[in-house]
Amino acid sequence: MSPTGVRRARVTRWALVTLGALLVLGGATVAVARFFGKSGSRASIVVSVVARWLAVYVLWSFAGGLALTYGLLATYYSPAFAVIGLFGALCEYRARVRVGRERGLAIFVGVQLAWLVFVLFQNGMLVAGW
Repeated sequence: MSPTGVRRARVTRWALVTLGALLVLGGATVAVARFFGKSGSRASIVVSVVARWLAVYVLWSFAGGLALTYGLLATYYSPAFAVIGLFGALCEYRARVRVGRERGLAIFVGVQLAWLVFVLFQNGMLVAGW
């Protein structure tokens, strides 16, 4: 294997280890908050929102990659969803803290639907004059 491939494997491994450690630490934070009777604490909400958006980013990237591979989409740009996901996570967190869980989840679902419409429009599956 070339040195570049070895270096990439190390970077990927460290990235996955770091992500796993963050998720475990977040889960421990939620467990401690629930143990002390504060399941709706801000730390608990942050961990919940971050975990949800990371999972959605992975799922959208996977689905977009498969759709590109099998020719269902002509283009898919996953870094754009990362930026939109950060903005959506911030909006969801603020709504969940201020208004409640249902409003936060409504923002989460709304951003997903908006991203789907954007991807379909970008690939010519929705026309501009509808």
